[in-house]
Amino acid sequence: MEFSLLNDEPVSAPGDDLLGAGRAARELARLLHDSRAATPLTLAVDAGWGMGKSSLMRLVDAELRTREGVHTVWYNAWTSTGADALEGLIKSVLMRFDRRVLRRALHRVSEQRALIGVFRAALALVAGPLGIAALVDRLWRDLSVDARSRNAMRDALRELTAEWAASAPYDTRRLLVVFVDDLDRCSEETVLAVCEAVKVYLDVPGLAFVIGCDRSALGPSGLLRDLSPAGSAFMEKIFQTSYRVPVPAVADVRAYVDECAGRSGIQDLLGDHLVELIAHRSARNPRRIKRLINGFGLECALNPVWESFSAEAVIRVLLLQQLYPDFYRVLLARDGADVHAAREFLRYRAARRVLSRPFAQPAEGAWPVAVDCLLAYDLVAPEPDRPEDRSMLLARLEEYLPTGFPELALDQNFVRLIEELMALPEVDDLVGQLQQGAPLLAAARPDGAPEPGPSVPSGSARPPYAGMQVLWIDDHPERNTQFVELLEAQGARVWVATDRDRAEHVLGVTRIDLLISDVQRGLDREAGLTDLRGWRESERYQGPAVFFTSRTTPNREARARALGAQVATSGALLFRYAEEAYEQAEP
Repeated sequence: MEFSLLNDEPVSAPGDDLLGAGRAARELARLLHDSRAATPLTLAVDAGWGMGKSSLMRLVDAELRTREGVHTVWYNAWTSTGADALEGLIKSVLMRFDRRVLRRALHRVSEQRALIGVFRAALALVAGPLGIAALVDRLWRDLSVDARSRNAMRDALRELTAEWAASAPYDTRRLLVVFVDDLDRCSEETVLAVCEAVKVYLDVPGLAFVIGCDRSALGPSGLLRDLSPAGSAFMEKIFQTSYRVPVPAVADVRAYVDECAGRSGIQDLLGDHLVELIAHRSARNPRRIKRLINGFGLECALNPVWESFSAEAVIRVLLLQQLYPDFYRVLLARDGADVHAAREFLRYRAARRVLSRPFAQPAEGAWPVAVDCLLAYDLVAPEPDRPEDRSMLLARLEEYLPTGFPELALDQNFVRLIEELMALPEVDDLVGQLQQGAPLLAAARPDGAPEPGPSVPSGSARPPYAGMQVLWIDDHPERNTQFVELLEAQGARVWVATDRDRAEHVLGVTRIDLLISDVQRGLDREAGLTDLRGWRESERYQGPAVFFTSRTTPNREARARALGAQVATSGALLFRYAEEAYEQAEP
């Protein structure tokens, strides 16, 4: 089967609208067209990341271009930084005006005594071969010198826009609609510069602004949380009205998933249930849906592990990877349980059905399953005639399970996905292959782990961990090779031990600034915790410690805290704790 990637470009034509945004686009275009007499005005198209702001604005743009007397210009705020945004937006507007209107406006302004020299130079450009772009550049350069010039520019823009709007070859006034996209992705400085351009310099009749942003990201608790009261009041005046893009209807999202799957080539792998699962777990977010489907295609095309297994097994495992990444990480772990995480979850869920209903009669065969689950974690099985003990035992059981299991047990989409996966005869072989092909935290480099720092030439600044002594204990050191190399590349000296005896030898001969340990070794699920407790009690080691594991449970977290240690389930956390330890280390 051949796959292709989906692009992330916004919809730009009505024929590409798969989520029903066309009706809203037509209404917004009509509203802007009919409100030309009420300009200046600013409309916010409000939505979260990936929810279709840009697509809706492109459709509005396409609708407006079909209407007589309406002109549009598009400005992506994300392409500018800081004060450049002010210049970029004003220039974008000026470029849309007619050359003859610009020439007449410059003649008028040149008559102002203080600016005669400035505009004579500009007028030479008007008549010259350099065209409007060169004129606009020179005009901006001459008018943005100081506050007095900027005031003149504001007045000039007002007159220029008024003349342009009134110079239509028909009865109605012309309208220029300026689309500003991705404002919520910009820095605070850029946001304020764009808003200054809109409200101070371009707040003139004949202009309407449509600004795509997530209003919550620009609010007091978001990007602009440090604004003064005066600044907040200024921001409140920017938008006359807002349109909040609604979450697409369920039926539209299902059709969208089907269409994306067809375009990418995975449509034969998705049944109705899996389509619904993608729609639900993506929060009906079009961008997330595309990213999920692209992830499927890339994995199936590039990862040789999938070649030996059925499409049904592959797509379900990939759904776990994409939709439930924390569970997928635990699934790939070989740490702390006698079965892999998918079987462990179903065993827990079966026990939960019995233990969460203390006074209900268990279904036939359910009681032995619950007992076996408890015994797998060395917990005493409840007496059948003491139902009040069951809730207590369920709470104890969940202390030894991966942290997310209780919440996942309430997610029917997840439960069904796991049940379908585990019904396939090849699942254990597939999970085993994935576990063998992945290091401790899956993939070649764990999410968030820092890349190796640049090489540090002799005589330059010290590496981040220069002189730091690290003891790393793990009975499978090959899983950690990349992390050890990262630490050493940044100046640390890493001692590797595979068991307690070797670790105690290192502790006896050198000062250690950070101890990194696994939790389970061999059949001993608590080896790392037991060793550290012994070294704390004997005062053999009192420094910072991190347990590096894919599997974290409430019990492990509580015991680690009691020993003054951290638990890291990702490369990002591991290196953050390493940095903290380095700062505490003796010089």
